[in-house]
Amino acid sequence: MRRGDLTSSQWARLEPLLPLGRKPGRPPVWTRWQLIDGMRWRTGSGAPWRDVHERYGRPTTSRVRQSSNST
Repeated sequence: MRRGDLTSSQWARLEPLLPLGRKPGRPPVWTRWQLIDGMRWRTGSGAPWRDVHERYGRPTTSRVRQSSNST
């Protein structure tokens, strides 16, 4: 965990509020926790999507997740 990432207690409060979004097929490569941390890092820093660090998942994955959840 890095500075600014969600703690276990913060994630425990947030996780029940997220939609399930289970799809058939291959299991996800990155956890929802990692993707949320990546979205938070990107919006907090103001960096472009291509600069999101790998530990948060591929930038395209995080960007798609954020745009689909914001509508």
